[in-house]
Amino acid sequence: MDQPATGPGAPGASGTDRSRDAADAPARRGPRPTLAAVARAAGVAPSTASLAFSGAGPVSEDAKARVLAAAAELGYGGPDPRARSLRRGRSGVIGVVMDERLSDAFRDPVNVLTLDGIAEVAGEAGASLLLVRSPLDDEQGAGPIVDAPMDAVVLVGCNVRIDPAVAVLRRRQIPVVAIEADDIEGAVPIHLDNRDASHRAAAYLRDLGHRAVTIVTLPLDAHRRCGPVDAAREAAGVAHTTLERLRGVREVYPEASAVEAAGSSVEDGRTAGRILFADGAPVPTAVVAQSDLLAVGVISAALDAGLRVPEDVSVVGFDGITVDDSLLHRSPIRQLTTLEQPFEQKGRAAARAALAMLEGGQPEPAGFRSELRIGDTTGPVRAQV
Repeated sequence: MDQPATGPGAPGASGTDRSRDAADAPARRGPRPTLAAVARAAGVAPSTASLAFSGAGPVSEDAKARVLAAAAELGYGGPDPRARSLRRGRSGVIGVVMDERLSDAFRDPVNVLTLDGIAEVAGEAGASLLLVRSPLDDEQGAGPIVDAPMDAVVLVGCNVRIDPAVAVLRRRQIPVVAIEADDIEGAVPIHLDNRDASHRAAAYLRDLGHRAVTIVTLPLDAHRRCGPVDAAREAAGVAHTTLERLRGVREVYPEASAVEAAGSSVEDGRTAGRILFADGAPVPTAVVAQSDLLAVGVISAALDAGLRVPEDVSVVGFDGITVDDSLLHRSPIRQLTTLEQPFEQKGRAAARAALAMLEGGQPEPAGFRSELRIGDTTGPVRAQV
């Protein structure tokens, strides 16, 4: 006895069967349809079909409608980006390399806002972004940075593990733009006035009468330790931004003590603050924190220790991010005293430099200035009693 037909067109086929067959159809359809096939189906020249997709030339509305209808019928989604990359000799991708796990990097508003600037310029130019973590020294160059398709790379925050990344990129002969890094041969620098800005913040505290000042630093290297910074630890530091901000304060307070934080987060600042305000420890009258998130953590630790900000201890941050009011809910503080930096402008300048190198132009280095913004976390030194 013959079996009843159950194919997609059979009368007895259920809606579920037809849906399943329709979903499987692309897999059975064979090779990816080509632009030439679309042109034949639409009755136009391949060049006309190409222009209809790219929008780069004069194509009548009728011809464009026929091309798009034929493309939909054949399941053609547009030119194969892999073929286009081969023809152009480019991937159309700018790599953004960070030295943190990406999940950690995006907890810091500084990275997010800088990336916004990069993405804005890259998007306008039709380029895509690929986020990559910088390799560790002992990874032997493993990871996406070795073989990911990238036309150029922007280093963001890679000041503690920059050497492994640069070594890999040089081997691949990929143009590099470095945001806030030591001078790198062949790389286009995007500088921030970390040292001068920190000097201005320290001078402001000096003018308020502060003498006992402590610095809470960002990590000095990839080990991300937390604890007091002695001369040997400082001399062994490799993190460009951390060291520049430290040097700026030292120009005003040469003997200022320092505590290294393990990262740039509120909790990292709170941990460093507990060291500063531990029972029996001499309490500084002012703290210079190397990021706003660290500053918020230090303020939290000061409040936990029964201190008032700024009456007992003044706190200065760095970055100028918007701080969530809930982080400071136990005090009347509404705005940090901080050094406000132009995140998005840095990102835009970096992307423009990367695109210029890809077009064979002359990329422009850039330098940016941070502005001291006075909030309510600093005040005159308290009277000694």
